[in-house]
Amino acid sequence: MSQVRRRVLRSAPEPIVDAAQSRRQDRQRQQLAADRLSLRRWMTRLKRAFNTVDRLHARIARLERQLAG
Repeated sequence: MSQVRRRVLRSAPEPIVDAAQSRRQDRQRQQLAADRLSLRRWMTRLKRAFNTVDRLHARIARLERQLAG
């Protein structure tokens, strides 16, 4: 009768830690956090500006209709 072969259990190899790659990833994470913060600030300004432009556009259109009619 044939027997099942036993499997050798080995732990997973530990990832090789490259110091330069680690520093680069840390810098990228810091840049990502800074960019997210900056985007949040600019989105607030952009929304405010868009609402102002939208309001002025409606006001100009209303005044033009009043002057034409």
